[in-house]
Parts: sequence; C-alpha cells; structure tokens
Amino acid sequence: MSTNENATSPAARHRFKNKGEDSTEMRRCQREGNVELRKAKKDDQRLKRRNISSFPDDATSPLQENRNNQGTVNWSVEDTVKGINNNNLESQLQATQAARKLLSREKQSPIGNIIRAGLIPKFVSYLGRTDCSPIQFESAQALTDIASGTSEQTEAVVDGGAVPAFISLLASPCAHISEQAVWALGNVAGDGSVFRDLVIKYGAGDPLLALLAVPDMSSLACGYLRNLTWTLSNLCRNKNPAPPLDAVEQILPTLVRLLHHDDPEVLADSCWAISHLTDGPNERTEMVVKTGVVPQLVKLLGATELPIVTPALRAIGNIVTGTDEQTQVVIDAGALAVFPSLLMNPKANPQREAAWTMSNITAGRQDQLQQAVNGGLVPFLTVVLSKADFETQREAVWAVTNSTSGGTVEQVLYLVRGIIESLMNLSAAEDTNIILAVLDALSNVLQAAEKPGETEKLSVVIEACGGLDKTEALQNHGNESGYKASLKLIEKPSVEEEEDPNAVPETTSEGRTFQVQDGTPGPFNF
Repeated sequence: MSTNENATSPAARHRFKNKGEDSTEMRRCQREGNVELRKAKKDDQRLKRRNISSFPDDATSPLQENRNNQGTVNWSVEDTVKGINNNNLESQLQATQAARKLLSREKQSPIGNIIRAGLIPKFVSYLGRTDCSPIQFESAQALTDIASGTSEQTEAVVDGGAVPAFISLLASPCAHISEQAVWALGNVAGDGSVFRDLVIKYGAGDPLLALLAVPDMSSLACGYLRNLTWTLSNLCRNKNPAPPLDAVEQILPTLVRLLHHDDPEVLADSCWAISHLTDGPNERTEMVVKTGVVPQLVKLLGATELPIVTPALRAIGNIVTGTDEQTQVVIDAGALAVFPSLLMNPKANPQREAAWTMSNITAGRQDQLQQAVNGGLVPFLTVVLSKADFETQREAVWAVTNSTSGGTVEQVLYLVRGIIESLMNLSAAEDTNIILAVLDALSNVLQAAEKPGETEKLSVVIEACGGLDKTEALQNHGNESGYKASLKLIEKPSVEEEEDPNAVPETTSEGRTFQVQDGTPGPFNF
C-alpha cells in the first residue's frame, strides 16, 4: 500500500477501497461473481476419454495375433456373453476383444447393455491373468471405455473392484497394459471428487509417480507420458472437497517437472492440473506458489498454442484471486508485460480470461495498480470496453470498477481518460450487475474528482457523451438496485458544496498536474 498518508487513512480507505472492503474481500467477491465464467469453461479439458474406432474391424490392440481376427466383427452383446462364459481361454479372449470393439464404437456404444449382461466382474478377473497378457489388455480397454461413460457406469466399474486391479497393472512389464491402466484410472478419477479420492485412497499416487521418476521424461513414449500427465491432472481436479493435501504435496514436484517439458499436450494438462490446485483457498494456492512455478506459467502465457495458453492463464488468474503477496509474485514474474497481447487476442476466450485476471490485479494494492498503469494496460482495457464481446466487456468493467474503488485519487483520475464514454455506453446494458458496476465506478470517479476540483470538468465530459441522459434513464430500470444507484448519483452534492480549496492541485501550462506513485509528474486533461 502507498505510504501516502491521505491515501491510507481510515477515511480514505473507506472511501476508495471498495466501500471499506480490503483487496482480499474484493477478490473474493470477484471470484463469486465469476461463477458463470468458470462454469462456461469447465469442459475445456476432457474429464474422461474413450477408445474410439471408426471401423469396427480396426482393432486398437497392438497384439498381432488378434489384430486380423475378423470373426469378432459382427458379434452382438449376446455373442460376447456366450464366449466369455465359455471355459476355453481362447474363446474368452475372442469374446473380450469383441466386447472391446463394440465399446469402441463412436456412436451407439452398448455400455449399458454390457453392464446389464454382468460382464464387468469377468473383465476385472481377466486383469489378473498374468499368464495371458492379451486378455489383460483387451479387458483393460473394455473397462476403460465403460468408465468413460456416465457416473453410474463409472460406478459400476468401481463396484466391480477394478480400481485396485488397475493399480496393480501399473507395474506391468507390458508397457501398453500399464498405459491402459493409467488411462482407466484417469477416467475413474475424472468422474468427480468421490472417485478421485477413492483412487488416491487405494494408493495410485506412488506407482503413478514412479512411472515418471526417470532422469529424462523425454525417454518415455509420447502417448504414455501424455496419459500419465492427464491422469495426474484428474487427481488434482474437482472441489467440494478438494484433493487431500498430502496427495497434492506428493504430486506437485512432478507437475513442476512436467511444466518444463516440450510436448504441447503434456504442457496443457500440466497447466490444467495447476489451475485446479489454485482454484480454492489461499492456503492451497500458496502450496503451488511456493514451488516457484509461477515464472514458468507466465512464460507459457506467451505460447503460440491456445490449448496451453488457456489453462496457464486460468492458473495465473486463480493465483491473483488470492492474497496481495501471491498477486505480487505473478507481477514480479513479468505477467503484466504479456497482458497487452492477451487482451488483444482475436479469440474471445483468452481475451475474456485476461480481462477477468486484470480485474483481480486491479483489486489489489495501490502500488500493484500503479504497476498495471505503468505497464501501459489502461489503453488496452479501453479497447476491450468499447470493442470486445459483452462477456469480456463485463470483466473489463470490473477491472475499472476495482481500480476506481481501491486506487489513489491520481490513479482514478488517470483512468478517466478514454474510459468514461465506454463506461457510459455500457450503462445501457440489460445486465443489472454491469449497470451497478458502471454506476459504482462513475461514483468513485466523481468522488475522486472532488478533491482536486475537477468535478465540473468531469461533468462536462460525462454530459458530452450523453452520460447524464443515460444515468437518468436508469431511473426507469426495472431493477430496484439500478434505480437507487442512478438516483443517488444524480443527487450527489455539487462540487461547490464539498470542494476543499486547499486540495486544488498545481496548475501548469500543460493542465492540472498530479503526482503519480513513481514520483514522475504527469499532466491530466479532460
């Protein structure tokens, strides 16, 4: 916080710090206010994955002895039941492969019929057939596809005892079987916090991490490494409750290593894992920050691949909803230098997430707001306010409102340049929350202008962009809160009633001059 006495006095804090709320509380409100944004993004990463074959006779098994077996192409569920109930191992293998092919259909996969036929216990029992690796693999694939279905279908796999069996297969000498076990556990863990914790409780963490405990992760097959990373990410996913703290501590060092890999999918899923772990209480976010991973996340904000940028930005955005100290770590890592390109991104999603992240940075300390100003971000927010899609504009409004709530008088008045007209245009939106945020920002600006004696000039600017008419029109708004806020703004006492003659800033040939926080004087003109 600035050492300026006026800015930090109790009265000034109440006036300029979001009606008395500190920056942590402002961020908390922002987090709650962005539930819709979070929900809209929740499917950016796949929760579950299914083996899909476009052609029923195109086996995905690497086992040559069964790849060209055309006898299972047209099998029905009833045929597979008969084959599996046969005591002959070869018949059981053929029937299991047929079931796997049925389940790998892109459309009309008969998962429900397979479950009702009672085949899950049979498949689970085949996972333990170390004397026949082909049937282990085929049954593992079949169970993986069943677990990729609905929660009820995943539950059927869990109830069949598959989780401990898959954990045992992680140590299989056959890499393709071990990888299939990784995939299956990822599907189970991705279903939700209950099954995620069950996978952790059964002890999947140690053997999964052991598979990654190699000097050079690039020595692992690319597909294998991707599956391992994705499954670890699912072990970090979901809240209410969040993953056990001991599991998080166990996984974090490996995630940090994965974030330095060069494969795009590995990087993307590693970033998603970090974003999950930072989407919660500040104490959990601190566990991530302490690993020193923030600079790498900031570096990944500049990646050319959007699937990497999206989760990296989400993670950074989550971190800055935390404490001022956590936000400063992000700023110190150079994040602000990346935000101009993010705010101008041609894709709506990263632009929106960037504006949301900025809204939480501007809810921080005054020196942090000044760093955003010094970084030249205000003009980019102005462009977003005037030209972006509505959802992104909404996030930008919060960035401005938070700035006017917590900034110094000088910072608030600096923000006026170029922003008032865009704000007033958004006051015509149908969204009540946006209207209230705009009115709150405008009220904050007018309050800040009172002390330097700029209210009259500001009023001229507001009137010139139709602000008075738009504000008066809000009195007819159907929402009571919008009506009251607009009425309060219109009825504000005039500058002549409250102006402090001792607070008039120095007048120069360039206009009124205010002292910005870095000590460099800058002219301010309406």
